[in-house]
Amino acid sequence: MLYWALVFFVIALIAGALGFGGIASASSGIAQILFFLFLILFAASLILGLVRRR
Repeated sequence: MLYWALVFFVIALIAGALGFGGIASASSGIAQILFFLFLILFAASLILGLVRRR
């Protein structure tokens, strides 16, 4: 999931540099959503892993 967030971020950077504002905005939004979803799932798995050890 983090890989896809980085892919969409790179697409947003390239599209922004070439002047495609709409595509850059959409790709940036998708990358941001995927990144925050990754962080939430990472935190949840970390907490569940710590709880299960005890």
